[in-house]
Amino acid sequence: MRGKVGLVIGLGVGYVLGTRAGRERYEQIKQQADKVWELPAVQKQVDKAKAAGKSALMALPTALWSSAVKVTKAAAAPADTPGERLDAAVKAGRKAADDIAEAAEKSADDVKKRVSDAADGK
Repeated sequence: MRGKVGLVIGLGVGYVLGTRAGRERYEQIKQQADKVWELPAVQKQVDKAKAAGKSALMALPTALWSSAVKVTKAAAAPADTPGERLDAAVKAGRKAADDIAEAAEKSADDVKKRVSDAADGK
């Protein structure tokens, strides 16, 4: 019984001392990371990444909106039969899907280029 009580007390003391030392080391690491984060060079790269993200985000909604307008116009265009309207809408939809894929690829390429330029220090 004594051995178990001693073991529990030893584990408790080790836990308390270990967590204090661990917390102090964590605070030191956190302070160093904050210092690095605040460096002008790091913030410059962060700003570049934000700009790349914004430009990529703006390209896709524009492509989506213009594609939706084209499909809607094709579906509402005067035609002899509803089937012809449907065919026109499907054709416009396929073209729109290609346009959206192209915009997404262009955005991805732009982001990759900016990341590469940032890594090269440009």
